Amino acid sequence: MTETIASGRAGSAHVDDQPRPGRWLALAVLVLAVLLVGVDATVLGLATPFLSEDLRPSGTQLLWIGDIYSFVIAGLLVSMGSLGDRIGRKKLLLTGSVAFGAMSVLAAYATSPEMMIAARALQGVAGATLMPATLALIRNLFHDPRERSLAIGIWGAMASAGMAVGPVLGGFLLGHFWWGSVFLINLPVMLLLVVVGAKVIPESRNPDPGPWDIPSVLLTLVGIVGVVYAVKEAAVDGYRWDVALTAVLGVLALVVFVRRQLTLESPLLNMKLFHHRGFSGAVLADLLTILGLSGLVFFLSQFLQMVQLRSPLNAGLVELPAAIGAVGAGLAAGWVARKLSVRIVVAGGLAVVGIALAGCTTLHADTGTAAMCLILFVVGVGAGFSFTVTADVILSSVPKEEAGAASAVSETAYELGAALGIALLGSIVTSIYRGFPAPEGVPEHAVGAARESLGGAVETAVQLPSHQGAVLMRAAQHSFVDGVDSAAAVGSAVLLAAAVAAWFLLRGQELADSR
Repeated sequence: MTETIASGRAGSAHVDDQPRPGRWLALAVLVLAVLLVGVDATVLGLATPFLSEDLRPSGTQLLWIGDIYSFVIAGLLVSMGSLGDRIGRKKLLLTGSVAFGAMSVLAAYATSPEMMIAARALQGVAGATLMPATLALIRNLFHDPRERSLAIGIWGAMASAGMAVGPVLGGFLLGHFWWGSVFLINLPVMLLLVVVGAKVIPESRNPDPGPWDIPSVLLTLVGIVGVVYAVKEAAVDGYRWDVALTAVLGVLALVVFVRRQLTLESPLLNMKLFHHRGFSGAVLADLLTILGLSGLVFFLSQFLQMVQLRSPLNAGLVELPAAIGAVGAGLAAGWVARKLSVRIVVAGGLAVVGIALAGCTTLHADTGTAAMCLILFVVGVGAGFSFTVTADVILSSVPKEEAGAASAVSETAYELGAALGIALLGSIVTSIYRGFPAPEGVPEHAVGAARESLGGAVETAVQLPSHQGAVLMRAAQHSFVDGVDSAAAVGSAVLLAAAVAAWFLLRGQELADSR
């Protein structure tokens, strides 16, 4: 029997289901937060060399500066989504926005690695309030399914645009200002969001939420951070006993969390949501998609800048077609899904991304700009269709009162998929890269340093005589490209498997046409 996902309930004539005035202006404000989070996720990578020169962090501190933000966000998404359902999503969004801006100032003017790590961690706490709150507010702003599909498409388009604009904007700022400017760009956006949002965004919350269970909050934080940390560490340094112990503790905490939710009268996360095949299928599709894509995203900037020797700004412009494709597809996704079907659009989008990733297996140092832009545009189109429709399915398949928690599950799947993908595909690239043969005439100590990373090879090559440096760089670049090609092949297989899974799990799912 066909399962129709309808946003309305029996009493569709209820006043709460009538169109809200000013909803499109409220949406314009909400997407500012999404745009900002997208920019912040990508802009720091470009600033890292400048930040390192000024603050002089150790290798471990530099890793924490890069990772602590995503660790904290991943660990708190479910808790913050549930908190918004309880205290009010508007209140949480505006409070988180103010905190995000304040922590951006702290990061911009950090005077030590420790201060920077603390600022990024606190940014993560604030950032965890933004994404689930914005998506949950959209669920409560737009009661008409067609309007909501378009709103979700705009939401997803801005997230994609933010991640694409990040490298371009970062390249421009770093070319004219100091590294702290990449954090200060958050302030005017946050100010506009808070001032205008306070007037135009309506408050929404669960009318009977029950208490916020602190033990469950701690269990999700320990569980998800433990798993994500262990996966990332294993990708970089291999499987040590402490990494394995962290992974076991993380998994154990998540098991206890699930068991606890099943016994609570007012759980932090209603596990019955996963009984809905559409909800579970959409979450799984998101996780597998990000898992397969994250390797390309993670290594693409290194490929463009250290293999093809592009400037940061040029590299950002090459990546821009992915955002253009995602924006266009996201805006059309709801309409196409109603004309065809949910599973055709989601499974088809994932298959398109898988095929595009297969095209990445032929990348080499001389791959032209046009070919790169075409591949990334196709990736953006496929991902834009898939992510927009799965977000619509996830939001539409739960009661409005639980929209925050449901949105947080979707975002958590994204974070876990990214961590697992970087670990899996990163280990493939690293193992192949580190196996490149020592070029003749290059000192062994230099080869050893170059095998640590492609960035290490660049630094080492500069310190050698020009001929030796050029030979070493060619060997390192060739090995790195071989690793990226292999990772792209695995990513392609994961995306095609996700397409098959979506085809079966989303069978019979439809987007409603009216309230």
